Amino acid sequence: MNKYQKAKIIVSGALIALIFAFLDQLSKLLAVYFDVAQTHYFLGLIRLNLTYNTGMAFGTFDDNPTAMKIVLALTILMIVGIPFLYYFAFKRSVAGRVALAIVEGGAIGNLIDRLVLNKVRDFLDIAPTGFGNCNVADFCITLGAVALIFIILFIGPTAVFPLKKSWREQAKREEEELAKKKQEKNAKA
Repeated sequence: MNKYQKAKIIVSGALIALIFAFLDQLSKLLAVYFDVAQTHYFLGLIRLNLTYNTGMAFGTFDDNPTAMKIVLALTILMIVGIPFLYYFAFKRSVAGRVALAIVEGGAIGNLIDRLVLNKVRDFLDIAPTGFGNCNVADFCITLGAVALIFIILFIGPTAVFPLKKSWREQAKREEEELAKKKQEKNAKA
């Protein structure tokens, strides 16, 4: 992989993350501007209802500033760590990189709220599903993480359980090549 390809991979990941962070911030700005509050659930699943969350998911730790400082530090650590996973652990998985970039965008969106407002703006009430209020960033983090797990388990030749026969065959060939190289190295030593 040449320098141009490496730069293209890094820039595309950063662009995806920034687009999702922007969409999150724009949606929150619109929710606050219009002070959204609906009484009925659309399709029985979702309604717009602006709330502010000083804790993390479901208001957990909202009355514990020390725990929230730890959550903030872990969020920053995750935001810094995801690019390393993006570049090194998923260098051969475009789908994995996209999923990580979406998670990164969501994490950045909520981090902006925490740093600027000291609370997160939630406006998507999905209480009938059992989850309460959330926002676009929460969807990015959740759906990106679920997609990433699915990718790790089933998509591509590096998956734990590759779905396609061609991926399984490719993984087997690569394992055989590695074993052969290891034997050659040991024979030289």
